Amino acid sequence: MNFEWKGIFPAITTKFTSADELDFEAFDVNLEAQIEAGVDGIILGGSLGEASTLLQEEKDALLKHTKSASKNRISVLMNIAEQSTKFAVDAALKARDFGADGLMLLPPMRYTSDERETVTFLREVATATELPIILYNNPVDYKIWLSPEIFRQLEDLPTIQAVKESTRDISNVTRMKNAFGDRFAVLTGVDTLGMESLLMGADGWVAGLVCAFPKETVAIYRLIKAGKIDEALKIYSWFLPVLELDVSTKLVQNIKLAERLTGLGNENVRAPRLPLEGEERERVLSILNAALKTRPELPDYLNL
Repeated sequence: MNFEWKGIFPAITTKFTSADELDFEAFDVNLEAQIEAGVDGIILGGSLGEASTLLQEEKDALLKHTKSASKNRISVLMNIAEQSTKFAVDAALKARDFGADGLMLLPPMRYTSDERETVTFLREVATATELPIILYNNPVDYKIWLSPEIFRQLEDLPTIQAVKESTRDISNVTRMKNAFGDRFAVLTGVDTLGMESLLMGADGWVAGLVCAFPKETVAIYRLIKAGKIDEALKIYSWFLPVLELDVSTKLVQNIKLAERLTGLGNENVRAPRLPLEGEERERVLSILNAALKTRPELPDYLNL
C-alpha cells in the first residue's frame, strides 16, 4: 500500500506499427529515455495512450511488457476508464494480476453520473483491490467534477491516495491542501500549469510533453523542489509554447510528432485519429522546430 506520489509521471503514449499493432520496440526506446531522465512512474493507457481504442488484451500485453522492461526501476500504473462499474472492477483486478503497482481511475465514462453515483462507483473500484489509486479530476473533458465534498466521502478509503488535478483551476491545488492537508497527494495534470501548480504546492506532475522531452520536464520539477526557481523558470519559459500542444483535441498527434522529432517515437496513431497534415502539421512543426533550435542546456538536475 505504501506509494510515494511525488515527481514526474508520464502519461506515456502507446506506440503502433504501420500495420496498427503494438510497437514494443519503439515503446522501449521511449521507456528507457524516461527512466534515464529520472521520471518517478509511468501511466499506461491514459487519454494520451489512446486507451479508448485499445482492446483489453492489448492493455494487458502493454502492462505485462512494461513491467518486464522496466525491471522495477520505476512504478507502473494502469489507467482505468470504463463505462460500467463491473467493467471498471474487472479492469482493476486484471491490472493487479498483471503486476500494476497502482491505478489511475476515472469516473464513469460516457454517462454523466451525479455525486451519489460517482462516489459509489469510485468506492466499489477502490475496495475491489489493494492497489494505490490516483483519481483523475478532469471535468473539462469528462464532465464530472470530483469536488472536495466527493473526496470527503472517499477519505476513509486507504487505497484512494492522490488526485490528478486537471480542472484548469490552479486554486484547486490550494483548495485540496486546505481541505485535506497531506491526506491526498495532488499531482497537476495540465502541462501549461505545470510549474505554477508545483509552486502552489502540488506534489507532482502527470505530464504529456514529457514523452518527447523527458529531461526538461524532470529538470523543472527537480529544480523547483530544490528551490532553484529562476533556473526552473528559464527552462519552463522556453518549454511553454511546446506544452501548449498538450491542451488540444489533437494532443496525441501533436505529442507523437514531437516524439518523432526527438527520436523517441513515431507518428502512428490509431483510427479514427489520423496523423497531422497540411497547414495544421506545419503549424505544430514550426513550434517544435523553433524549440529544438533553442533547446536549453540543462544543469545536473539529478544530483541537486
